[in-house]
Amino acid sequence: MKFDVNGHRTYCYTGGKAFDAAKPTLIFIHGVLNDHSVWILQTRYLAHHGWNVLALDLPGHCRSAGTPPATVEEAADFILALMDAAGLDEAVLVGHSFGSLIALEAASRAPERVSQLVLVGTAYPMKVSPALLEASLKAPMKALEMVNIFSRSTLAPPPSALGPGTWVYGASMALGRRVLASNPNVNVFHAGFKACDSYTHGEEAMAKVTCPVLFLLGNVDQMTPPKAAQGLIAKARQAQVVQLPGGHHQMSETPEPMLAALVEFLK
Repeated sequence: MKFDVNGHRTYCYTGGKAFDAAKPTLIFIHGVLNDHSVWILQTRYLAHHGWNVLALDLPGHCRSAGTPPATVEEAADFILALMDAAGLDEAVLVGHSFGSLIALEAASRAPERVSQLVLVGTAYPMKVSPALLEASLKAPMKALEMVNIFSRSTLAPPPSALGPGTWVYGASMALGRRVLASNPNVNVFHAGFKACDSYTHGEEAMAKVTCPVLFLLGNVDQMTPPKAAQGLIAKARQAQVVQLPGGHHQMSETPEPMLAALVEFLK
């Protein structure tokens, strides 16, 4: 499904169901060098169990036009503009990694419009090592390899994620190459990392959030270790924390436990 947001086409995957603004809606926000496809299991399940789902491609990524957001704040404004374009007064925001900061900032800017907030693989501050930040600019393929080594805790996902025998490292490498190649004008890898690294008021943002917040954290996540989320957890008014037995990409590494935790939270 496509929406016109700020004068540009924005693509949102709806889980195979027609969008109905009268239903409760979840907006899924991906991380750096990802797109809507990383949420495939969660979105399809929820779309077939009474929810609207909008799993977007951020501006300047894959099927969405426009300029990639240079800051978390800019991306958060885009999420609120997307809600306007979709005719949504309220939604649940679900964000992974970079997307978790975007969801957090959007919820702090318009707390009355976010009924629940789900932060997957989050951390604050979400600093990027100088070596990795530089590599994302000057040697993106090397940086992509580094990120996928740090992000993964398994070679193959459970059957419910991407299919038996799927090589998650190889699939993620292919996705990263595709997302990077989708924008020949802007290095979306470096832009996303720089936005994460530059975000400086996460705890202040969390203090403004009024809705319940679910933290989904990977026990062996090397990109955003669970301890790095403790400041945000302490600031949340209504925090629930679920630690999953995996790494940074909980959507594919521990898909069923993640989905179960999400469904329970949405009740």
